[in-house]
Amino acid sequence: MDRSILEGDPHSVIEAMMIAGYSIGADKGYIYVRAEYPIAVERFKKAIETAKEYGILGKNIWNTGFDFDLEIRLGAGAFVCGEETALLESIEGRRGQPRLKPPFPANEGLWGKPTLINNVETYANITKIILNGAKWYSSIGTENSKGTKVFALGGNVNNVGLVEVPMGVTLREIVFDIGGGIPNGKGFKAAQTGGPSGGCIPKEHLDTPIDYESLKSIGSMMGSGGLIVMDDSKCMVNLAKFYLGFTVDESCGKCTPCRIGTKRMYELLEKITDGKGEEGDIEKLERLAVSVQKASICGLGQSAPNPVLSTLKYFREEYREHVSLKQCSAGECKAMMKLSIDPSKCKGCGLCKRNCPVGAISGEVTKPHVIDNEKCIKCGACISNCHFNAIKNG
Repeated sequence: MDRSILEGDPHSVIEAMMIAGYSIGADKGYIYVRAEYPIAVERFKKAIETAKEYGILGKNIWNTGFDFDLEIRLGAGAFVCGEETALLESIEGRRGQPRLKPPFPANEGLWGKPTLINNVETYANITKIILNGAKWYSSIGTENSKGTKVFALGGNVNNVGLVEVPMGVTLREIVFDIGGGIPNGKGFKAAQTGGPSGGCIPKEHLDTPIDYESLKSIGSMMGSGGLIVMDDSKCMVNLAKFYLGFTVDESCGKCTPCRIGTKRMYELLEKITDGKGEEGDIEKLERLAVSVQKASICGLGQSAPNPVLSTLKYFREEYREHVSLKQCSAGECKAMMKLSIDPSKCKGCGLCKRNCPVGAISGEVTKPHVIDNEKCIKCGACISNCHFNAIKNG
């Protein structure tokens, strides 16, 4: 969302940062952009150059006595630099790691000076509020969450892309009215909001208003504004492992709860999805998640357990199925797949047999084939090559 603003309307951010600088008496601003967004970087650089040509940036702007300059700093895409003090460390040329607080950036931030930190979307609202007034802005949204929010809508939904909605719109409206519903006739299972550290919202909360307080109350968060929709074919245990794997990789390693705790959580999830889960593993995972959440030094570690805790809260039966029955109904946990061929559907064409890399399928031409699960490596080649939908899990 922020990238699209920098690419499409960089001057709105420049103007807002100038207003912020004038308000607090700052004469220097930094825009921190990940290097993987070259178009955004190029256009923002051009916008800065143009502003300087017109005298909007620089010394003694339009003879007002106000000096303000902007500088772009490139980041390497570190997730932890979404934490404000880690971002400051990165701008100063050091490894992105959170600082202990206090002191807070408003008192002692960049180069030890008081620093105002906001994201691109926040700055992009400033000029509209000044032009139209606070009353106009406050008329949009809910009592405690004003204005609009941009979401990156993706996943199992017909209309993907960026959507801007008033605060307070329901998840159902976003998914079905704006997103056009779930493709291929499948049902809605959950939506994950807030990026990799957000929580999963089940279908019983489809009519929950999307605002800061409501999302927090059901175990999720607004976060960066990502909104990933999942249909009823998804395995929520595997999903939790996927998101946790990301935060494990992105942990800066400064504090023990995040560095080691998330890794131990991931190992437990791996054990469960590999069909090796034991009684007590679910409870152990939950206790560990709560400990990591409470003890981590910054927002990355504090929010990393959200996908696990929310799926444990709303989809606990799936965890129990993985541990007790050693099966994944969704068929996404390959270690637990037990493939079989429906003899009523199999035409004996032999495509599955010819494409099996380990010779796990046997049978004569025109007669139903069978799979030897002892040999099967769960690669899925047979499923993708079967034209009669005869191969199933379980």
